[in-house]
Amino acid sequence: MAQIPPADPNSSHCSIPGKPHSLFPFLSNSQLSLQHQAFTSSVSLVFEPKTYKQASSIPHWQKAMTNEIMALEQNNTWDLVLLPHNKSVIGCKWVYKVKFQADGKVEHYKARLVAKGYTQQEGIDFFYTYSPVAKMTTVRVFLTIAAVNNWHLHQLDVDNAFLHGDLHEEVYMQLPPGYSTPHNPRVCKLKKSIYGLKQASRQWFSKLPTSLLLFGFLQAKSDSSLFIRKTTNTFIAILIYVDDVIITSNTLKAIIQVKQFLRTIFLIKDLGKLKYFLGIEVT
Repeated sequence: MAQIPPADPNSSHCSIPGKPHSLFPFLSNSQLSLQHQAFTSSVSLVFEPKTYKQASSIPHWQKAMTNEIMALEQNNTWDLVLLPHNKSVIGCKWVYKVKFQADGKVEHYKARLVAKGYTQQEGIDFFYTYSPVAKMTTVRVFLTIAAVNNWHLHQLDVDNAFLHGDLHEEVYMQLPPGYSTPHNPRVCKLKKSIYGLKQASRQWFSKLPTSLLLFGFLQAKSDSSLFIRKTTNTFIAILIYVDDVIITSNTLKAIIQVKQFLRTIFLIKDLGKLKYFLGIEVT
């Protein structure tokens, strides 16, 4: 990040009357350590496309889009069909994001296909959109109990979480940009949820709790995102916030068993011991 000379103190836009701490339209990294200067420089140099046209000519973004399409097809997300005469079709677009490591190095390039859910019509291609998330009070109590009892705390991330939700509505989507041709009249009849749909988060949340209940967990009445399983010698609790899952238990063996069970249903990323969750740093 280049350092810009300070503004002329006599400049009219340098300060705002009545606001001694005005926001200057200049950025400088001179006060950062060398490590953080290197980090901000590496992050600033990475280009994130805004449109498919920008990304289509860059090899690593082409690969990212191909990987996303393969994941959607392997997940049996849609069938290619002709659009019925009495049905409408929603659009879709690519969203690009670079994931960084803690030292500023690029971890991977992520291309996500997102449906233009804002064109959906209530009562036709979606009905309910409600999806609960964990209450912050529950999060604090969850962490406090684990700390007081010196229990194990682990974290999971579900890859492409919204794609696991089964659709009950009839939804048709255009072919993804770059994968359609002018002479192909077919559209995607969605069988699974996709990011951007109005009902995507609701369908995902109905999928995960069903799996946990089959594994012997009980859903807490105080917070529907909290699941508990208790035996004679073992206590284990799971808290869900969209696709982030934290687990605490008095035995490490119980946590490993739950991870193995979830891997049989979902593609999960084991993040190990809990370090960071919803803006809370855990040590």
